[in-house]
Amino acid sequence: MPRHSIPEYPPPTIITDTSALAALCERLAREEFVTVDTEFMREKTYWPQLCLVQVAGPGEAVAIDPLAAGLDLQPLYELMANPSVLKVFHAARQDIEIFFHLAGRVPAPLFDTQVAAMVCGFGDSVSYETLVSKLAGVRVDKSSRFTDWSLRPLTERQLAYALSDVIHLRPVYDKLRRRLTKTGRANWLDQELGVLTDVATYTVDPESSWLRFKMRSAKPRFRAILREIAAWREREAQARDLPRGRVLRDEAALEIAAHAPASIDDLARVRGLGRSFAEGRMGVDLLAAVARGVALPDHQCPQEDGAGEPPSGAASVVELLRVLLKMKCEDHHVASKLVASAGDLDAIAADDHAEVPALGGWRRELFGQDALALKHGRLALSISGSRIKVVPLDRPIGE
Repeated sequence: MPRHSIPEYPPPTIITDTSALAALCERLAREEFVTVDTEFMREKTYWPQLCLVQVAGPGEAVAIDPLAAGLDLQPLYELMANPSVLKVFHAARQDIEIFFHLAGRVPAPLFDTQVAAMVCGFGDSVSYETLVSKLAGVRVDKSSRFTDWSLRPLTERQLAYALSDVIHLRPVYDKLRRRLTKTGRANWLDQELGVLTDVATYTVDPESSWLRFKMRSAKPRFRAILREIAAWREREAQARDLPRGRVLRDEAALEIAAHAPASIDDLARVRGLGRSFAEGRMGVDLLAAVARGVALPDHQCPQEDGAGEPPSGAASVVELLRVLLKMKCEDHHVASKLVASAGDLDAIAADDHAEVPALGGWRRELFGQDALALKHGRLALSISGSRIKVVPLDRPIGE
């Protein structure tokens, strides 16, 4: 059974001045890898507020206080960009977003233990706690999980909890790396990490922010107005460093896009806004955004996705592809989410040449080519005992 809580370590160290940080980063720059984690707050802001950084090399683990007066994080940013030191995270996306926003660079080279675990067959989006339990034999102490990391001073217990994340990440990384080498799947991981290291992943385009919405209408004019509203909201939220919903709730944005208010009186009637909002600067700017969407020429309005109704029988094909996907991923001990998404299956059912990851690279070898063969009757699925098997056919079904 996994043992409970955090093993015995020296009292946690927290760095609050630039010279100590520079010395730490100079030491860690000589290591092959470092494990990294962050604690942040973003409930009241658009941009995440970095409150603590935890870094560990093979022989030490240290917390860095970015809220300390006069602390310059530049040595840390240089370590994150050092091409000779591998940076190991778990579920790295939000951590990387913070470093990209603050330093303008994505930490590299990179290893994400959550992605690596999916490649190694630990299931979809496996949690940190699960990996630590299975690979490090430790049950994570969750008592400080909901700490307000912006408050000072931090207690020794809080720091020990924070540092445990990067301490346990060391054996997790080592064992996953060994598994990847043994199975020959290191290149699979490299392909997946390409998304995490792409700066476009962390660059917010206000003009594309409307795609976040679950739209109630597919009409091009509705989409044009919503696009303008969403872009205005995104820029406003960024400029004021406020959550999008604090600027304008999704429900209000959708209602405004549907009814296209043209005056302050019309806007004031939108539920949750009121006259004071409608008469203020934000109300004027919002009405201007609506007007831009209304005035856009028809041919420039965003059109419906896809080419209309899916082919006849596509739903049944998708169900068969889903069964094949599950079987293949179980046989190869890899997370199905990593191989093909629900959207990929829909696209393959509709088009043999769909531009989806499942039809390229290692995914095509593992699943994609058999998916197309199943679709066209060149193989079948059968049940043997409690398992599903693939049966190649000499002649396609229907010939």
